[in-house]
Amino acid sequence: MTHPILDQPDVLQALFHPRQEDRFDPIDPRTRRVAVEVESTISVRGRLYPAAFDSPAILFFHGNGEIAADYDYIAKFFTQLGITLLVIDYRGYGASDGTPTASTLLQDAVTVFKALGGIFTSNQLNPKQVYVMGRSLGSAAAIEVALYAGNSIAGLIIDSGFAQTFELLACLGVEVKGVDEERDGVGNLLKMGRITTPTLIIHGQDDVLIPVKHAQDLYHCCAAQNKQLVVIANVGHNTVMMFGREQYFLAIKKFVNP
Repeated sequence: MTHPILDQPDVLQALFHPRQEDRFDPIDPRTRRVAVEVESTISVRGRLYPAAFDSPAILFFHGNGEIAADYDYIAKFFTQLGITLLVIDYRGYGASDGTPTASTLLQDAVTVFKALGGIFTSNQLNPKQVYVMGRSLGSAAAIEVALYAGNSIAGLIIDSGFAQTFELLACLGVEVKGVDEERDGVGNLLKMGRITTPTLIIHGQDDVLIPVKHAQDLYHCCAAQNKQLVVIANVGHNTVMMFGREQYFLAIKKFVNP
């Protein structure tokens, strides 16, 4: 599905803030480069942080100002829990080819998910369970994958996600008139109403970029019987993972139960 309104230049400028990766020089020597061909001349790339051979794995889609290399500093909190982490960059981010758009964000996420079996096999991994996780803008990619994958994944995790596309754009300073979320947006909230996969939603109480109401709306609309909303006090959009680290990773540990 294409998103012509979201792919307009002023909207793309607000949604995406790509950075290039300087070089593949990870902190942990076990970190591995991953590449997935999404078109004949375009590949998206990321970083695989392995735990054990059969550890549960999380396919992670990051925020709009982040790149996979940033997770060199964070991945240890996942691997120490016994969770393999795979962080994929969008087009134009990190070492990925191309230019990011809203349409390819969602299409590529599903393509990467389809490639997971080959990625894990080629890296001598066989996760007993696979989860998909999205942070901020990455919530759209994760929700799209969860909708596509259904019961073939063990769960969906949303960190600081958004419910309504055009409310998010308004927070980013872009007002789009005459639009309909179902027709023109990425439809996170609508998709949550069709997702029955176990779901964990984490959000900072003091998030001013994407207010906590977005998390509450996603939680209430989620069709899963097994769903949890964890709101962490005294943290905002960009501090939830680190300043709220204990509560954040305890929630993930209990949810994934490696």
